[in-house]
Amino acid sequence: EAARQFYEREGHLQVPRKHVERIVVGEDQEERELRLGAWVGNQRSRAATLPPERAEQLSAIGMRWA
Repeated sequence: EAARQFYEREGHLQVPRKHVERIVVGEDQEERELRLGAWVGNQRSRAATLPPERAEQLSAIGMRWA
């Protein structure tokens, strides 16, 4: 969800490594901070071992793998 929110706002997923994304989750509208930059970097480094559906979801919102 955080990656999708960033992509919709910025138009890309070139997230700086230290970027923290705030999202609202749940019925109680709890706000959370996620280390999106680190997460995106980790997904890229693990691309070969990601489940195909996750790789497809990330590609659909603009993930650049290289």
